[in-house]
Formats: sequence, C-alpha cells, structure tokens
Amino acid sequence: MAKFPRRPKLDKAQTQDLIIDFCEAIAATKNGSESAQLLTDLLGKQELEMLARRLKVAEMLLDDNTYEQIGKALKISKTTIARVQSWLQNSGEGYRLIIERTKKNRPKAEETLNPLSFSGLKRKYPAYFWPQLALEYWANNSSKKHKEQMQKLLAKIEDKPKMYKDLEVLLRQNSKKV
Repeated sequence: MAKFPRRPKLDKAQTQDLIIDFCEAIAATKNGSESAQLLTDLLGKQELEMLARRLKVAEMLLDDNTYEQIGKALKISKTTIARVQSWLQNSGEGYRLIIERTKKNRPKAEETLNPLSFSGLKRKYPAYFWPQLALEYWANNSSKKHKEQMQKLLAKIEDKPKMYKDLEVLLRQNSKKV
C-alpha cells in the first residue's frame, strides 16, 4: 500500500497538473497490452490487484449482485464493497463508462461464475440447440412487420409445442424493445 506524507510537498496546482499528465499518459495507450505495460511499470502488484478488484466490484454491483456474492467471488470485505457502492452512488461516471465499453467483449458474470448455466451450455454445444438459436436470431433480427406476421400465425396454432411458445415470448419481448 502506498504511503503518503502528512504534509503534501506540492501545491494544489502542481498536484492537479501531475494527475492530468497521468490521465493523458493512460489515454495515450493504444490497446490493452500497452495499458498493461504502463500500469505494471507504475504500480505494484498489490496496487494493480486492488484497482482491478474495485472495478470488478463496481461491475458486479451494477449487475445487481449482493454483497455476499461479491465478497465470496472476489474474496473482498464488505467495507470495500460498500466504499465502491458509495462511489457509484455519488458519482461513478468513470466506472459506468469503462464497464459498459469493456463488458461487450466479455461473457456475462453469471456465465463465468456458473459454467453449467443454460446459456453457457448453449454456447458450448450449439448443435444441440440450433433450432432455438436460429429462432432467437430470427426473432432478434426480424423487422417489426415480420414479427407481427409471425405472432398472428402463432396465435392461430392451437396445440403449440414448447418451442413455439418460447418463440412467442421472444417476439413479445423484442416488440417491446422496438
């Protein structure tokens, strides 16, 4: 953990300039590899781990995980989780921005914590789920007109198998998003 002197040796303007230079240095990196090189040169292992955990805590809080789930998954105290929660409530724009930008490239938290989840199985064994995956793709990427036509057709079928019922639910959900 870093040690701070009791009295700052730099005035407020100098400190602010240093922080701005630091932020610009991080922003000047072109990819994750360059960022990792810079941060490992600047920070110790414990500092890197501490910052990485805080970011993951923020992500898990935004995904509505409980303190117990977060503490167990990251082996972190409830005090630290509460501190990150407080930052998210009071400002947190930086956390939210970075989490949103990086989350698109990562699997969902529940899939990483529970590899036996249904969505994890679908991803691992797509051949077994191809009808469902095809219908989900079609429902998500069809025009509003095609979705309405399919809903009318499905409404006419009296003895609907489970797959048709699932498709109907998907169409309703997607029509609400549009």
